[in-house]
Amino acid sequence: MKITQATLKDLDVLNDLFDGYRVFYEKKSDKKESKAFLKARIENKESVIFISRDVAGITTGFTQLYPLFSSTRLKRVWLLNDLFVESKYRGKGFSKALIEVAKELCRKTGAAGMTLETAKDNHIGNQLYPTTGWTLDEDHNFYYWEVE
Repeated sequence: MKITQATLKDLDVLNDLFDGYRVFYEKKSDKKESKAFLKARIENKESVIFISRDVAGITTGFTQLYPLFSSTRLKRVWLLNDLFVESKYRGKGFSKALIEVAKELCRKTGAAGMTLETAKDNHIGNQLYPTTGWTLDEDHNFYYWEVE
């Protein structure tokens, strides 16, 4: 298993995974728009994306993190916004390895930590995160406002 930070050279294989991730979350497949989105994130250094590969070099998954800041902690916090592993590679440690690389990014950047959000019915994720050191925040309400 190998994990590397994505560059523009990885855009095509990353986009295939990213499109699968979006479809998993019930969004319409749109490889043209998703490729443009990923390209902009990489070019503008607006996110950090890690890609996992198996021993044969086949791309198996990815995670994308966005930088945030915590005023109370006076430090950066990373939002682990996307984590996806192709179904045939699940249960083989790729998700855990991607999370570990994300933790290392936090350490290297002096961040306070990471945050994430997942659906209550994401049973795989809700089992995975506690086993990799995440704590479920049951003390705060999460609100969202959307432009209409």
